[in-house]
Amino acid sequence: MAVEGANEVSATNGQPGFEHYWQSHGEWVEEPNRRRGGESGVQRVILPDERMIYVKRQVGHIYRSPLHPFGRPTVLRERDALRGLSKLQVRVPRLLFCGARRDQEFGWKALLVTASLDGFEEITQWYEKGGRQRYGEALHDQLLKDLAVNLAKMHQGRWQHSCLYIKHVFVRVVEGDGVPRAEVALLDLEKCRRRFTAAAASQHDMKQLRRHSSFPDADWKKLLYFYETAFGSVVKGLER
Repeated sequence: MAVEGANEVSATNGQPGFEHYWQSHGEWVEEPNRRRGGESGVQRVILPDERMIYVKRQVGHIYRSPLHPFGRPTVLRERDALRGLSKLQVRVPRLLFCGARRDQEFGWKALLVTASLDGFEEITQWYEKGGRQRYGEALHDQLLKDLAVNLAKMHQGRWQHSCLYIKHVFVRVVEGDGVPRAEVALLDLEKCRRRFTAAAASQHDMKQLRRHSSFPDADWKKLLYFYETAFGSVVKGLER
């Protein structure tokens, strides 16, 4: 099994290497799907010290671009997005390891390992469990503002999520010091990419989120207000 270029295998924070994570197994949270000429799935793995990690495991699952006309594992694009967004202080999963290898039998084998977002859940589940009613409108407004700020930071950095569905927005409520606050995180950055302009990234993602969410009109207008405040005139023309 040969490594495809030194820059195609990377580890962070002194974590174990490719073989260690490839041999680790756990519950499938996303069953392997066949697409892009291969398959990709995600497992939840419990470490001996009881920490939880998520391992995205891919075989032959690639994307092509002008820079990579012969194909490159999609986890490498996701790794780049996680690094880029973390530098912008966008709340995303913490990267532990990413690596890709060429195998004579299977072609590309690739891994992306991230830490668990402890306490977070899909925002739709949070709504269904009555989170809005439990914490009230003041916290819900703060939730919308935190989402807007994270989106604005991402787009100001010219990063486009490209798959900004409501199911990829996660939320948790932190109740320290007696004053609860909402925190929002963005997941599933496999299609995330840089655009030439912040406006292009913004227009694509915000219109996509509007189509693939069920925010009431009043909430959507609040979200856009917070977003525009954080970002500025680039959002002019978005559907209100």
